[in-house]
This record gives sequence, structure tokens and C-alpha cells, in this order.
Amino acid sequence: MGTTGLARAITVAVVEDHGVVIDGIRSWIERDPGRRVRMVGSGPDLDEVLAGPGADADVLLVDLNLRGTLIVDRIGELTAAGRKVVVFSAHSEPANVLAVIDAGAEFLDKDESREHCVETIVAVAGSRPYVTPTSAGAMLGDSRSQRPALSEQERTALLLWFQGMTKSSVGARMGISEATVKQYIDRARAKYAAVGRRASTKDALLARAIHDGLIRADEVNGYQSRAWRP
Repeated sequence: MGTTGLARAITVAVVEDHGVVIDGIRSWIERDPGRRVRMVGSGPDLDEVLAGPGADADVLLVDLNLRGTLIVDRIGELTAAGRKVVVFSAHSEPANVLAVIDAGAEFLDKDESREHCVETIVAVAGSRPYVTPTSAGAMLGDSRSQRPALSEQERTALLLWFQGMTKSSVGARMGISEATVKQYIDRARAKYAAVGRRASTKDALLARAIHDGLIRADEVNGYQSRAWRP
């Protein structure tokens, strides 16, 4: 069993229309000492990859610009269908990054890919927080609205969940039901959505909570980001 806690390698399908980029991704994956990720397919057409090798892949690694067209709208469709998605693109303007995060995916700048590609895939596959410098920078500069207010119970539930506990374990620790824990988490997401700052994924919710001072980075074991260094 590898460091991901999985009995097998994480599978990833790559949607990219430049062969040299696919070759680069493959080399980064193959150089990972833990061999935690395995590429199961690639291609330039999203629908063809989804119908073929990407149908059962744990993670989709998708270029935001395919054949000259930005596919931001497709990202929300994928996450709504339950797919785990990492968008990687040179189009790292804050508006694009925030749109991807709001859609429930992680954003990886192509300039960051060599250093962060495998770690981002592993984190997204395990629903663990991993915020790249580009994502963090976009969220830090997000001035769309104010910080939402969380109750102490909501904050406690989020913190324990961010520390790696299951919702059931959080409930046991707090003396509440798992359903109530889920309600607290959903309520926190709803509060962010209400002020125009959606946090559909666990890593996005954590990054926003740290940015807003609701959670301290040092309270979260194993939190991975370069954005919160002094």
C-alpha cells in the first residue's frame, strides 16, 4: 500500500491537445518515487476521453483551452456528475482560476505543473486539501464580498473535518449526529455561496476559511500550500 492509503495507484486520464504536454505529464508521473499515479489514457477531445479511457479514471486532468476554446462551462458539468477534476492551464488569470474553483475543481498553472502535478492529483483523488500558489493567489485577491460568519459549532465541525476526521468521527467527538455535521459543513458552503464566493470542494473551503481567518493553517495537520507562508 502506498503513501496515499490506497491499495492501487490512482488513475488519471488527461485531456490535452498537445502531445508534448502529455509526454511531460507522463514523465512527471513516472518519476514519482511512490508510483502513486498511473495514466490510463489521454486525448484532445473531452467527450471521447470520457467515453473511453477516462470513463472510470479516479481523476481527470483537463486543459482549460482545447483547440482554441475555453471550456470553463464544462468543468461544472463534470464536478456536478461526481468527477474529480484538476484543471491545468496557462490561462491563469484570476477570473479563470476562481471560475474553476467555484465549479468545484482544482486549478494548476502549467508553469507549476512540474512541481505540483502529482501532488495535486493525489490530493484531489483523496479529497484532501492541496492549494497551489496560483489558486491561493486568486483566492487571496478575491474581493467579491465579505467574510461570512460561522457559528462556533460550524467552525469546530469544519476544523475537525479539515484535520482528516470523517463526518461520523466528527459527530462522535462533538456529541452530535453525522447528519448534523454534514449540515454544518453544507451551511458553511451556503454562507460562502451567498456572498458570491463558492467553495464546492474541501480544499477550496479550507483555503477560504484560512484566508478569512476562520481557521489557522497551523491548526490543520498535513495542510499543503505554499501560499500561507509569512
